[in-house]
Amino acid sequence: MPLHSLSPISHTAVLGLWHLTEPAEELWPLLPAQAHYLARFPQGRDELRARQWLAGRVLAHQLLRELSDAPATLHNDENGRPYFPELPAGGVSLSHSGEWVAAVLSAQEAVGIDIEMIRPKAKKLAHRVLAESELANAGDDAVKYCLYWSAKETLYKLHSRRGLVFKEQLLLSPFELREAGVLTGHLLLENSRSQHQIQYSQPSPGYILTYTVGEIVSQ
Repeated sequence: MPLHSLSPISHTAVLGLWHLTEPAEELWPLLPAQAHYLARFPQGRDELRARQWLAGRVLAHQLLRELSDAPATLHNDENGRPYFPELPAGGVSLSHSGEWVAAVLSAQEAVGIDIEMIRPKAKKLAHRVLAESELANAGDDAVKYCLYWSAKETLYKLHSRRGLVFKEQLLLSPFELREAGVLTGHLLLENSRSQHQIQYSQPSPGYILTYTVGEIVSQ
């Protein structure tokens, strides 16, 4: 079973990584309440996407067992965000890219996570999602473009509301790229603003991981 890591990130939150190498037939037996997930299994997806979907739910249950012994099943709300009804105050976020699946679970706060393969596509699409200050900070660095995209995805998942404009409402302060670090993200809504600390790292060569837990400042 290629569970790569389970890492506590607070007293009530845990982060998990899954290295996806097994076929779907080996993932199904790892899921509890298989009838529940079979009814929600996305038909028509290609083989890799189906395996990523399954591994994400297996990983979510691995994280849940770190925080609770109570049985639970994963659902999706009207915006597509996963949640455990049995943890009404908590949050779950899933992401996958290539051979990696990532998840973060908190028993008390909203969360967001994203994992991305570093590809030229992020730079090509940057003008659609990055503000001018972010484009200037990224320069010609392909990793930075991918990291900006990933961090904005993480903020989007944290808030989970359709229609957010990435280049206007999900903003990041300029930063110096390191192997791992913290980005400052800003979520600008019609009647409120919030600031978030977004952790980032490169869990495997060619991949970027970002995640955030809870809200730092509101005004």
